[in-house]
Amino acid sequence: MEYKTEQESFWAGEFGNEYSQRNNDEQLLISKTALFSKVFQTTGKVDSVIEFGSNIGLNLQSIQRLLPSAELSAIEINAYAKEQLENWGGCKEIFHQSALDFDSKNQYDLSMILGVLIHINPNELPQMYKKIYESSSQWILIAESYNPTPVEVKYRGNEGKYFKRDFAGEMMALYPDLKLADYGFVYHADLNFPLDDVNWFLLKK
Repeated sequence: MEYKTEQESFWAGEFGNEYSQRNNDEQLLISKTALFSKVFQTTGKVDSVIEFGSNIGLNLQSIQRLLPSAELSAIEINAYAKEQLENWGGCKEIFHQSALDFDSKNQYDLSMILGVLIHINPNELPQMYKKIYESSSQWILIAESYNPTPVEVKYRGNEGKYFKRDFAGEMMALYPDLKLADYGFVYHADLNFPLDDVNWFLLKK
């Protein structure tokens, strides 16, 4: 399959396979569940969720633990991760494609992206923001590595694969009807629920 950017090919290939296999354990699932329990304290009832770049579905599995009746949908570029999503069986829909090519036919109560915008080609971010925005009927969750100004970071020895910036701030500037409803930080050395250092932002339409 041909992709528009080198980042898409990178994650669709062997590196993406290895990432999926490496990031799959019970502690990670527990930590993610703790994060979502905070998010849903603010949202109230959520009946449908779509995740951009869901990988093997640990975020969606965490949500299912908290909201067992919610309909869950996933967009995933990597074939191995997509197979794991299918084996799990918790998704109503799985879109096996690049998030940059996704064209939403529906809106979901919550549209979310976690640890994916940092790996998107910066030139494609406005288009990515548009897809996330249009997929949401009410809530948007962004959880990424934050930096007040754009900066590139070497990622496991690779150049051009990891970019930090104020993603939520940029989205709110593009779409003035978005309001910051809640935000937080998860520390890698948290004693109970560690994750990679991540800032999360819950936006409301």
